[in-house]
Amino acid sequence: MHKNFISKSFFLTLTTPLCILLFYGCNNKDLEESQLSTNSEFSEKIYGVAALGQLNPLGEVRKLAAPTSGKGATPRLSKLFVQEGDSVNKDQILAVFDNRPKLEADLSFEQANLNILLNEIRIQKREINRYQMLVDKGAVAYIVLDKLKDELVILEARKLKIKSAINSINFDLEQTQLKSPIDGIVLQILTREGERPNSSGVLNVGANQLMEALIEVYESDINRVVIGQVVDLISENGGFNGSLRGKVSLISPQVRQRRVLSTDPTGDADSRVVEVRVKLDDSSIEKVSNLTGMKVIARFKP
Repeated sequence: MHKNFISKSFFLTLTTPLCILLFYGCNNKDLEESQLSTNSEFSEKIYGVAALGQLNPLGEVRKLAAPTSGKGATPRLSKLFVQEGDSVNKDQILAVFDNRPKLEADLSFEQANLNILLNEIRIQKREINRYQMLVDKGAVAYIVLDKLKDELVILEARKLKIKSAINSINFDLEQTQLKSPIDGIVLQILTREGERPNSSGVLNVGANQLMEALIEVYESDINRVVIGQVVDLISENGGFNGSLRGKVSLISPQVRQRRVLSTDPTGDADSRVVEVRVKLDDSSIEKVSNLTGMKVIARFKP
C-alpha cells in the first residue's frame, strides 16, 4: 500500500506541471490567434475609409440671372415654366418677365412708323423720277429736283433710326425670356412668379449627362485616399436602391469645415474635412441623373 501511494504521488508530481504547461500553451495559442485576428481587424478598419457627401452634376452649373431695364431696374418674374428637377434642353424658354408686354407694344409702334416711312420713301423716289424727266425736258428748274433729293436723304436717315430702335427692342425682348444655355436639369429655383430677382439670380441649371459625388473626408483619413481609387456609394436615406460605383477624380488641396451635415445628431459639424470628387460610371449615372443634391455615404476601396 505504501508503494502504491508513492507511485501515485510520483505520477501526480510528473503530470501536474505537464498539464499546467499544456493548459497555458493552449491558452497562449488562443490568445495569439485572438490578438492576430484583432490586429487584422484593426488594420482593416484603419485602412478602410467611409465618408459623407452628396451627388452633383459633373461640369457646368449655370446660375441664370434676370435682365436689367434701361434704368437699371430688374423686372419681376411673370411666368415660370419649369420646376426643380425638370429636364431642360438648350434654348428652351424657362421663364418670362413682366417687361415683355411693354416692349412688345413699343415694337409694334416702331414697326408701324417704319411701314409709314417706307411708303413715304417710295412716293418720294417716284416724285424724284418724275421731276428728273421734267428737268431733262427743261420744264422744271433743277433746284426743285435737288430739294426733293435732300428730303429723300432725310427720310432714309429716319428709316435707319427707326430700324436701330427696332433692333434694340428686339434685343430687349430676347432678354425678357429666360432660356436654358445647356441641356440639363433645373437644380434650384431662386425666384417665384411675381417676385423681383435679386443678385442670386432666378434659377440654377446643371448639365447632368455626367454626375459626380462630392465627398467630405475627415482630414485624419485623407492620407488613405488616392486619385483613381474605386469608391462605392449608397444613399444615406434610401433615396435609391443598391449602390453606385465611381473613382476618385480630384482631391482638394484645402482643408475646411463640413458643409454636408449628417443626420446623426451627435455628429461634429465643426469637423475639418477635405473635399474629394468621385466621378460616377455610366451605369450609376443612369440611376441618379435626377437626384442632384442627394446625400450619400462613400466607402473607399482599399
